[in-house]
Amino acid sequence: MRHRILKYKLNVTSSHRKAMLENMAHALFKHEQINTTLIKAKNLRPYVEKIITLAKKGGLESKRKTLSILKDKKVTNKIFTTIATRYESRKGGYIRIIKNGFRYGDSAPQAIIELVDRDTKAKGLNSGPIQKKKKEQETTVDEKSPGTVEQKNDPRLNQKLSESALKENQKIAKKIEKKRGDK
Repeated sequence: MRHRILKYKLNVTSSHRKAMLENMAHALFKHEQINTTLIKAKNLRPYVEKIITLAKKGGLESKRKTLSILKDKKVTNKIFTTIATRYESRKGGYIRIIKNGFRYGDSAPQAIIELVDRDTKAKGLNSGPIQKKKKEQETTVDEKSPGTVEQKNDPRLNQKLSESALKENQKIAKKIEKKRGDK
């Protein structure tokens, strides 16, 4: 008999399943829309809806409970300020699951899970560090000590080399080129 058995085991251990649901809920509240498999989306829906119901209740106890689940103050504050006020008049059904084809590698059914009445500008915000473009800089002579040269072309070579070490490296490079040219 399947009495009192929750949705799906997802073929992982209980600790892994708990961590996965917490991380997916965190991402869903942060971006308000995520792509995942259909089974994970169906498993995530009641988990997230209970958190939103907690936020609608308000109060310190609900906030602490939500913080213990999500472990992020920014997301918890977002839930209690924007998301809870957005769904004040709604009695349930805060999540929408849209089927999204099949994954290429294993043909697993994919789905988009999103908050109903979501903020379309929230997707992709704060996804990680902003990538800066690399600037081409030539080798410069350090003014403090004229015997050293600093190379900034390659980020791995952000160390100071003396001129004698550079000359040795150049000699070795010339020898290697001569050997290649002889063959």
